[in-house]
Amino acid sequence: MYLLGCDIGSSSVKASVIDCESGVVAGSDFYPKEEAPMMAVKPGWAEQNPEDWWNHLKSAIKGAIHDAGIRGEEILSIGISYQMHGLVLVDKKMEALRPSIIWCDSRAVPYGERAFNGIGEDRCLSHLLNSPGNFTASKLAWVKENEPRIFDSIYKFMLPGDYIAMRMTGEAATTVSGLSEGIFWDFKENGVSEDVLDFFGFSADMIPDICPVFGRQGELLESVAAELGMKRGTPVTYRAGDQPNNALSLNVLNPGEIAATAGTSGVVYGVNGTVNYDTRSRVNTFAHVNHSAAQPRLGVLLCINGTGILNSWIKRNIAPENSSYEALNDLAATIPIGSGGLSILPFGNGAERMLENREIACSMYGLNFNIHDRRHFARAAQEGIVFSFKYGMDIMNGTGMDIRVIRAGKANMFLSPVFREALSCVTGSVIELYDTNGTVGAAKGAGIGAGIYASAEEAFLSLRQIDRIEPDGLKADGYCGAYEVWKERLEQALER
Repeated sequence: MYLLGCDIGSSSVKASVIDCESGVVAGSDFYPKEEAPMMAVKPGWAEQNPEDWWNHLKSAIKGAIHDAGIRGEEILSIGISYQMHGLVLVDKKMEALRPSIIWCDSRAVPYGERAFNGIGEDRCLSHLLNSPGNFTASKLAWVKENEPRIFDSIYKFMLPGDYIAMRMTGEAATTVSGLSEGIFWDFKENGVSEDVLDFFGFSADMIPDICPVFGRQGELLESVAAELGMKRGTPVTYRAGDQPNNALSLNVLNPGEIAATAGTSGVVYGVNGTVNYDTRSRVNTFAHVNHSAAQPRLGVLLCINGTGILNSWIKRNIAPENSSYEALNDLAATIPIGSGGLSILPFGNGAERMLENREIACSMYGLNFNIHDRRHFARAAQEGIVFSFKYGMDIMNGTGMDIRVIRAGKANMFLSPVFREALSCVTGSVIELYDTNGTVGAAKGAGIGAGIYASAEEAFLSLRQIDRIEPDGLKADGYCGAYEVWKERLEQALER
């Protein structure tokens, strides 16, 4: 029998069918085949149409089932992973009222800052573990002030994964983990934050019912089952944001364990067993998938918006035409450590939490027309991304994390030897790479939620390490020196 894992990303929507017994991917697919567009009506805005996610997911599910060579009726349960911090608004007909304001949209920064000051910094940090920042609650506040007719029509607000589950089951629901990532959860009171609702003037009626991360969350509608060739009543038994889910896919569940991704955005995600936070909210703390009030499991999240999106920009605009990412990685590897003095600050994808919600844009330093060419740009981009990871990981260490081993899927930027080597050397960390991804995590989460697996340990018995990168002592000094140059240039940019 099989499990279905769905991953609602901003670049594409993916689906995988997993064999329950072996844990092996039987089939997978993704849509669209080119990177999905983001609508940016104004600088700093980023929106996507939730209906597009749903249509792409249906295509991906059909493709994954076909690739697996099975009947859809053989799927026992469904799990959902999704891009975090987005805002979806639906009316009483469960229809989207406007495009989703997604994770990298920065329009709500001033609303979060007002809430941080209005509620009080100490109270926000001790109860919410974060500033309201640019998260879902602040985005909803922007809609209230700027689109009052839409706000008055809201039946429920949702995160992207909640919307997809609703399209599958017809039920509006969310999770504690999801509410915490939207900055709606009070960790001291173990309930929805009255402070946030009162400050922004939101009705609690707009919050969907709360369901468990693992467990029965609804059943596949007959109409949806018929369209997908699946069994009516197939349960949805897991949902989580993409970063907690990525950590689950790497079996990162206990204090001190670390997971990383480097797709469109870059993330380092560590698990804390005690309540802690960065006093400047440069890294953020949310309920992990296995969090409970009795046994806290909190995900400390460093997010860098400008990661793979910078590498993609280099590929489209500077690399030779029709270059692959593999060719771009090869190009970067032809240049020595330090990129000949060229530094790139990869912050051109909205406000960066790590920089206290400042939007400083991407910038380049040290460009010499007589020395530098596209090879230097390719390397400087990857080093700049790595150095932003290092900068943020130092902040994470200040919250009590001790990062010595980083687990990641062998995908996206982790496919680049330059990226892997630079990250290991500049942080002094061992990097362990695994053959897994978000859809696998979502599928196995569904298996845990449905009781097919007795525990996460059982679910991830098939997880195998496929590569291990240790810091190269001969190269570490070169990377650390290049990082200090990069850091000095970042500090110059922040002083402007």
